[in-house]
Parts: sequence; structure tokens; C-alpha cells
Amino acid sequence: MREVELGWGKVLLLKDNGEFHALGHKCPHYGAPLVKGVLSRGRVRCPWHGACFNISTGDLEDFPGLDSLHKFQVKIEKEKVYVRASKQALQLQRRTKVMAKCISPSAGHSGSTNVLIVGAGAAGLVCAETLRQEGFSDRIVLCTLDRHLPYDRPKLSKSLDAQSEQLALRPKEFFRAYGIEVLTEAQVVTVDVRNKKVVFKDGFKLEYSKLLLAPGSSPKTLSCKGKEVENVFTIRTPEDANRVVRLARGRNAVIVGAGFLGMEVAAYLTEKAHSVSVVELEETPFRRFLGERVGRALMKMFENNQVKFYMQTEVSELRAQEGKLKEVVLKSSKVVRADVCVVGIGAVPATGFLRQSGIGLDSRGFIPVNKMMQTNVPGVFAAGDAVTFPLAWRNNRKVNIPHWQMAHAQGRVVAQNMLAQEAEISTVPYLWTAMFGKSLRYAGYGEGFDDVIIQGDLEELKFVAFYTKGDEVIAVASMNCDPIVSKVAEVLASGRAIRKREDWRHVLAHWERILSSYGVNLGMHTGTPGTEANPWGQVPISNFPGFPKAELELSQCLPLAAWLSGKASATSTRYSPHKASAATDS
Repeated sequence: MREVELGWGKVLLLKDNGEFHALGHKCPHYGAPLVKGVLSRGRVRCPWHGACFNISTGDLEDFPGLDSLHKFQVKIEKEKVYVRASKQALQLQRRTKVMAKCISPSAGHSGSTNVLIVGAGAAGLVCAETLRQEGFSDRIVLCTLDRHLPYDRPKLSKSLDAQSEQLALRPKEFFRAYGIEVLTEAQVVTVDVRNKKVVFKDGFKLEYSKLLLAPGSSPKTLSCKGKEVENVFTIRTPEDANRVVRLARGRNAVIVGAGFLGMEVAAYLTEKAHSVSVVELEETPFRRFLGERVGRALMKMFENNQVKFYMQTEVSELRAQEGKLKEVVLKSSKVVRADVCVVGIGAVPATGFLRQSGIGLDSRGFIPVNKMMQTNVPGVFAAGDAVTFPLAWRNNRKVNIPHWQMAHAQGRVVAQNMLAQEAEISTVPYLWTAMFGKSLRYAGYGEGFDDVIIQGDLEELKFVAFYTKGDEVIAVASMNCDPIVSKVAEVLASGRAIRKREDWRHVLAHWERILSSYGVNLGMHTGTPGTEANPWGQVPISNFPGFPKAELELSQCLPLAAWLSGKASATSTRYSPHKASAATDS
């Protein structure tokens, strides 16, 4: 792949199976340079967040994001490559797929098919757009508790002072043009599956033929003494985030919870608040999700930015002065000054309105669905944070993955199955976080990992961490090592397992001379795997698709992280957590 200057912009020029293709060079999601991504199986995967685009059409094949790439005309003459592109396409760098328009206005026609979508997050919006892309021209109604049109929710905790207009995923003109009705501040209180009808809090009733339930989750709140004091927030809306920033400027902020939301908020507030403190029940941030060593490395980064941690403790009381928060009292008896408090201690599925509906809920309140995102009620689908579903590449294990990218994928599957296309959810989970200008990327599903293999330098925050269960790699995380996570995601998406290998020394010895001709230095060591003489120890090894045959064969013999990064001299360390578990919150 190459990024090539062309007139008013650039194109991504690539060659696959002897054929040249030219596409837009930036990912429409957040603008990542696709030349740094992964080319495999006829598609290019974004190096930042894992979105995939078909190289023959430019179409978006996997998420996150809503738009596709422009595909440019390529001609070969006398061993020269010519690309033809319009000025507008070169400058816009995104293409919205052709969509049908609604021919059934809100007044409706007898016999028209109505789709009702409860929840206007990623799953709901992608479902509505996919229906239109597939030619569905009947009425679609999207209802949301928010006062806003669908917006980029992950940005709330990463950019707290962003205004709702800046976060909008589509302008209001888009919804008007394609006949997608959006009901804001609309709370569903009852679903009548027998009569195919929903009832809203204000008494309004709406019938449906197909129903998508994508209500998302509700943030957990503190249950301690003083929980009713002012200036204690959960972040759910742009207004919540904006108020936190306004109140925290030059004052003392306390974050309860060292998960992704809490740590992102803490990082953002360090340049705004007088002090930032984090309270966490675990001994290290992200421990259940990323392991102890990675968690400690990230914790050190925060401490270097003047964030104070209170670990292995909880909030016992919130003290106020004139009704407003002034102190947070911990169970460890410490008292922390606080003018504003953000609570990020997890969430619960927002499914209370379904308890008497006949739609199945599990013991935790999640909606179980099958591979086609169908509930136990015909014609009723569910997607997003509130569902459990079979994760294909983990042997169809039922999981809940409340990630933005996953919600996109589920929304598309719902739309396809509303149209009887028999699609199944099969995407590999992919998430990211940004703190202090550094991004951590993660792919896979690490629940139950029992070993972590770390390649690189944790102190420099340039590393790859492979999470394994038994002999299999089930997840990977990295910082400053793009596009390794996208490469691993592509391998997992292809259905190939990445496994450890104990007896690999003779393989490396056999190929060392051959690989040296490719400019690859294996940094061979002698000794027993896992010793200082041989720091590689057990490392994941796999076949990787999308590369020339010779390289593919060689990749079978290289340690995974070394092959991915091209740096076989990196060190490898291991960590076995005391509690083999991993959370799934993003």
C-alpha cells in the first residue's frame, strides 16, 4: 500500500492479487491514515479503531463508523498507473452509501411496514441506515431518551467540553432526507408484544411490525451517606460532561472508579482542575481488563501527571457545605477535598421497562439474543449494551460486550435480518481509549485470561500485551505499536487461532539464515525458553493472511509480536494474574 499525492489530495494506492486499487486515504471514522493499516482478504483495516473497507468497492465492511471510502478509477498503461478522481471526492474523504427514501409518510398507508427502534445509539442508528441502504422504503421511527439526535457517545469522557453539535453523528438534514423519524426525550414504559405496540411515558402509543430494542445501559450510582449532595455526576449526556468541566476548573475533582470512563475523565481534567484524585476498589486500574503490570504502567503515567490515587478503598460518605460537595470520605478513613465528583463504577442494562413484556431477560437484566440478534419473541430484535449474544470466534460463548464498535455491527445484523437476509454477528471486538495524548487499542475478548505475554517497554508505554487462556491468544492490547492490534484482529476475524508454542527453538534456528536475507534480525539466544538467556519464552505464533506466499510461510516460524512489529529483538515477559478474569466495560 502507498499513499500517493493526486491533484487536490491523496489516494491510497494498493495492489492485491496482481490488481491495483485506489481508494480514499483516510478512515472516515476519525481520519486515520489507512496506509498504516492492514491489507488482508480483499479489505483494508484501519490502524486506529479497526474499521474495514472493501478494496474493490470502498464499502464499509466492519465498524466503527458510518461512511465508506471513495473508489477511484485505475488504468494501467505501459507499466504506469493512472488514477482518475474528482476534486470533491479527494477533498471529502468519505462517501455515504446510496439510500432509499421513505415512501410511507408518518400518516402511514394501510399495509405499510413500520420499523420501531428504541434507542438512538450506535446500534439504533446503524440499523436505520442499513435498512435504507438495503432499499427499505417504509416508515422508520427512532426514539431516544436524549434531547439530541444520535451523537458520538465515546467522546463524552474523552472530550468533556465538546458541544452536542460537535458530537452529532449526522445532521438533522440527513434524517429528513432519508425519512428517518427521530423522537427525542421519548421514554418507552411498556412493550405489548401481543399487539405489537409500545407505550410512551406521555401516553403516546406506536404500533410496529419489526422492533429493535437498543436501550443501552444506565450508570450505577453511589449508595453511601450523602449521595444526594450537589455536584456529584454520572456522565451520560453532553450536558453532564459540560457541567463537570465547568465545575472542575481550578477546583478539586474526585473520580470514583478507575475503569475506562473514570480514567479518561481523570486524564482530561488534569489540565482543568486544581487537583484530580481517583478512588478505586481494585489495587491497580484496569486490573481485571488489562492485567496488573499493564495497569500499573498506566497508573504511573497518571501519577506523572499529578493524579492522586486512593486504591483498595471505597467511598463511605459525601460531605457537603450549603448543599454542595466539599469532601469525600473513604472507608480507609481518609478525607479527600472535592468540589465535583464523577462516578464511573459500571452500568446496568436499561431494561426495566421490559420486565412484564414477555421478552426474555436473564438474571442480570440483559436481553439474550441468538446469532441473528433475535429475542425469544418473533419480530423483536435487540442489540447494543443491553444484550448477551454468542461470540462466534469464542465458540459461541454468550457474552455482553458494551463497546461502540460492537453495537455498530449488531445494528447492521439486525437490519439485515429484518429484511430476511439471515445474517449472523461475527465481528471481532475492538475498542480504544485515549489518555494524555496516548492511545491504547484492544481487540478480542479477554474474559478469563490466565496469562499475559508482554512485548516491548512498559515504562516507555510502547508495548504489546497478548492475553491468553490455556494455549490460545484471546485478546491483545497495545500502545504506540500500530497496527499490531488491527493485524491480530484481522487474524481472529479470519477464523485462525493464535497459539503459544513451547518447542520453537529449532524452527527459529532453521530459518535464521533465510530470514537474514530479508533484513530481519532474529536476535537469537541460546538457553531454555523463559530464561534470561532466552527472553522470548513462550510466544504466540500463527499464520497470517494477506501477504505474499513466501512471507506467509516465514511467518509460521516467527514469534507473533516480532513478526508483527518487525522487531524480533524485543523482550518478552509474562504475568499470571491471581484472578483470571477480565471485565468488558469500555
